[in-house]
Amino acid sequence: MSVRNAFYAQSGGVTAVINASACGVLEAARQYPDQIGKVYAGRNGILGALKEELIDTSLESIDAIAGLRHTPGGAFGSCRYKLSTPEDKPAEYQRLIEVFKAHNIGYFFYNGGGDSMDTAHKVSLYSKEMGYPITCIGVPKTVDNDLPATDNCPGFGSVAKYIATSVKEASLDIESMHETSTKVFIMEVMGRHAGWITAAAALAMDKENDPPHMLLFPEIDFCRETFLAQVEQTVEDHGYCVVVASEGTHYGDGTFLSASRSTDAFGHVQLGGTAPILARMIKDSLGYKYHWAVVDYLQRAARHMASAVDVEQAYAVGAAAVEYAVQGKNGIMPTIVRGEGPAYTWSIGEVPLEMVANVEMKMPRHFIREDGLHITEECRRYLAPLIMGEDYPPFKDGVPVHTRLNRVCVEKKLPAFDV
Repeated sequence: MSVRNAFYAQSGGVTAVINASACGVLEAARQYPDQIGKVYAGRNGILGALKEELIDTSLESIDAIAGLRHTPGGAFGSCRYKLSTPEDKPAEYQRLIEVFKAHNIGYFFYNGGGDSMDTAHKVSLYSKEMGYPITCIGVPKTVDNDLPATDNCPGFGSVAKYIATSVKEASLDIESMHETSTKVFIMEVMGRHAGWITAAAALAMDKENDPPHMLLFPEIDFCRETFLAQVEQTVEDHGYCVVVASEGTHYGDGTFLSASRSTDAFGHVQLGGTAPILARMIKDSLGYKYHWAVVDYLQRAARHMASAVDVEQAYAVGAAAVEYAVQGKNGIMPTIVRGEGPAYTWSIGEVPLEMVANVEMKMPRHFIREDGLHITEECRRYLAPLIMGEDYPPFKDGVPVHTRLNRVCVEKKLPAFDV
């Protein structure tokens, strides 16, 4: 049998380092020409497979591939597209296998979060039933740090570094102006059900009572009275108050403070707007002048402030995915394993895809202070190593230099497919 090709796709919301994982996959695959032929990348994620829009990465230069390591966004395009089960949508899975067959693809590297690991797992199982087994390896990625079975997830460390830095800088602004101006500053960060990004804001603190003074987690039910009382007390004690709130902040009945009526492709309610809601509460009840910020895409796109640890780990899981595939392993995801001892060390492990498919890892309660409004010292020790080190992109004329790929697709061989 001829050497089989590989398919790589990026899925879901991108991160500052997802392209570093792509770099790891592509550079590692080029080291095994006797086992892996060409690597095709899906244009706009899994849609690229369904539409047979396969980017031929062999046409990209060595320098361009290397440049992915310091380029944010998703170089091949990503998407939020839900593949349910083969029983519910057999035509989609049949289409995937038909495209893989047509282009002699025997390896599938899927770079994403829990939903993506579920898809990779199902493709692995269904391809066997179809008589065309595909080696499926998940490549972990999510800024939310909510994948289980791995110590942390590539993408999170850089967001954590950006948030901690931004909160620290903004707090100095508020501190310098609070006597005659803003008393309360609220920053809204990502995190629907898991408060890891919110927790990372606490890394801005040099000593006790430094800002941020209050953290609002999805794991803790929001109480309006408690929140307002804490804001008022903090302003009395320090002259100002800095709050970092998760977009997933919710009341005791589960209702999000900022829930809208729209949902995404996975059925998730569209969030965003927690900060202005909290600010209005403060204005109406306490009368303080306020400012708020929703950092939104800035937090996950800030490659100029990436954590060196995060970049290294993102690259490593991409390369490990290929190493595992050529070793004959299937249906697994590379993980990050934290070493023991006082000095931070890490290595790469593995876990079966079914253990991480559609499973969220929320913050454990012992990482959250007893009153639910800040982190514990144990949480700080966990978070601190993940933002260590700088890995700056090259700069030209004062701005970062990023790789732009040719993204040339191979000739289609199959009829069109409606997505």
